[in-house]
Amino acid sequence: MHKKAGLNVSGEVFRFLKDLGNNNNREWFVKHKDRYTAAHEQMILFADDLLVRMNMHDRIETPSGKKSLFRIYRDVRFSKEKTPYKTSWSGRFSRSTKYLRGGYYYHLEPGNSFAAGGFFNPNPEDLTRIRQDIDFNYAEWKKVLKSKAKFFSMLEGECLKKAPSGFTTDHPAIDLLRHKQFILKHRFTDKEVLGAGFSILLSQTFKQMRPFFDYMSEVLTTDSNGAPLEE
Repeated sequence: MHKKAGLNVSGEVFRFLKDLGNNNNREWFVKHKDRYTAAHEQMILFADDLLVRMNMHDRIETPSGKKSLFRIYRDVRFSKEKTPYKTSWSGRFSRSTKYLRGGYYYHLEPGNSFAAGGFFNPNPEDLTRIRQDIDFNYAEWKKVLKSKAKFFSMLEGECLKKAPSGFTTDHPAIDLLRHKQFILKHRFTDKEVLGAGFSILLSQTFKQMRPFFDYMSEVLTTDSNGAPLEE
């Protein structure tokens, strides 16, 4: 039986990130590799605990907390940011089967921790279907998003600068139609992240996204008439 008490992110994990931010170079990192290893091991335990809790209210296909974590080493080949290491711990969980759409992302960093979830990179077919539903069911979209407004920021994500093809700038839902990503985000204070049982709080925050995910899953597995898509 899973223990009731959740896990938090330790103060030492955050201190390591702060020190790394002030010394973001390979020489310092190698010298303090033992601190990185200890912090990484703590984050694996945290992510494993979070995964267990996520599977209590959703079906996650990510096999382990460790597999959810992103590497701390930054890929600088195609980035303007040339520092070699990230100054955060982050990871993502994928939902199981093509009928459970959406993904979860967590980002833990001193002064900049948040949970995000939604549709980060919908393929062209999915994006067309989403915009079609926004056009037909704008009132339902407003209802779903309004129900989340007290807990999450306004819908975030990349947007087109102009109206998408087939729509005009005076469309009542143009702000939603311009979206290329559809993301809900909730921020946490350092006190919350470092506080007892943060994995429970983070899991419950993700659970709050479910009405949006459930609505979007239905949209993306049916056609414009509401009929199930063929295999």
